[in-house]
Amino acid sequence: MADLQDELRPFPEAGELDDEAQTAPSPAGPRTRRETGREETDAAAPEAVPEPEHEPENEPENGRGPEAEPAGSPLERARTLLAVHPVADGYSGLPWALRHLSWYDLQLGESAVDTDVPRLREGHVGALLWSLHPPEGRTAERAVGAVLEQLDHARSVIAAHPEGLRLALSAGQVIDAHHCGRVAVVLGPATAAALDGSLGILRSLHTLGLRVLNLVDASWAGEAGLTRFGEEVVREMNRIGVLADLSGAFDATIRRVLALSKTPVLCTRSAARALRPHPGNLPDELLAELGAAKGLCLVPLTAEQTGPSVRDVADHLDHVRAVAGRDCVGLSGTYDSGAAHPQGLADASGYPHLIAELLDRGWPETDIALLTWGNMQRVLRTADFAARAARDRREPPTAGIAQLDGRRDA
Repeated sequence: MADLQDELRPFPEAGELDDEAQTAPSPAGPRTRRETGREETDAAAPEAVPEPEHEPENEPENGRGPEAEPAGSPLERARTLLAVHPVADGYSGLPWALRHLSWYDLQLGESAVDTDVPRLREGHVGALLWSLHPPEGRTAERAVGAVLEQLDHARSVIAAHPEGLRLALSAGQVIDAHHCGRVAVVLGPATAAALDGSLGILRSLHTLGLRVLNLVDASWAGEAGLTRFGEEVVREMNRIGVLADLSGAFDATIRRVLALSKTPVLCTRSAARALRPHPGNLPDELLAELGAAKGLCLVPLTAEQTGPSVRDVADHLDHVRAVAGRDCVGLSGTYDSGAAHPQGLADASGYPHLIAELLDRGWPETDIALLTWGNMQRVLRTADFAARAARDRREPPTAGIAQLDGRRDA
């Protein structure tokens, strides 16, 4: 019954911006007597105070919160826009960060991590991809068990916070969760080493909720590109609806997956190498190829990859949009991953400040709606549709890495 407390409303499709969202006044604006149609009697209410002869300019009703922003300021516009088109955050390390805490409460707030429900709401985050990467140094032989443990732990965290979080297994469930006032959680990416050379394990992980697989740390996705087994992995991911994450993958692997995949791919933690020569960032030629394939580059909010300030992050977003196109750029908070973050973007509550910077630079609201929500929804929705069609045409393959590549290693 808790879901019925939130008003359901039609959600705009990717690329469409509600006329109301473009012209909606600040919700904090006081009503006049003519608008209310009655005389106010409460002397303490702001409406009951006689109008001064000279009304103060930009005087807030209180000294905190979004009401304190001048009407029409970029930050106020950012909050209004994000209320309709929230952020779909492409990478969060929260599940592993929580494993180090003996007790926590994400619903009330948890200062030991970068992410909790109050800060997600303050930052207008509507969806999160939860990383299932094992910690650094975990061997491939233990990767399957590590990802299974991460899946189990992530689902337990979601179940313990039903008023704030909801597991989403499809694009439709992401929207449903937002309409019910919850933050949708999509499980993944996980490392490709977790497959252990078996497509059956891939299907089992999908059944348990995995929706994104990072094509790194596997012999079948290496410097020379994909092996025969690697190509079969990509086809099976398309068939069951698991998205490929290419951040950190070799250039040859990226190009082969772009050519082979029938669904868009993600780069969950990649900015522009032309602006910052980090190995995880993409060169312009790969950004252009990603844009041509309608993939999605999720720019990380990390000082190492994008720079120490909000303006640096905005520079990367400008560059990726210019090279790959407005339909192929998104956001990746990369919170709770151990990375340092730009000033002003220290946790999940800082997104309005980044969007205000983009508005100040002249980004159209339609482009920002795609950046925050629409592009991710398009990718998730396309993966769902492609999987439904592929399941009718293709039987589950049974060949493993030994048959296709002549070896047993993953």
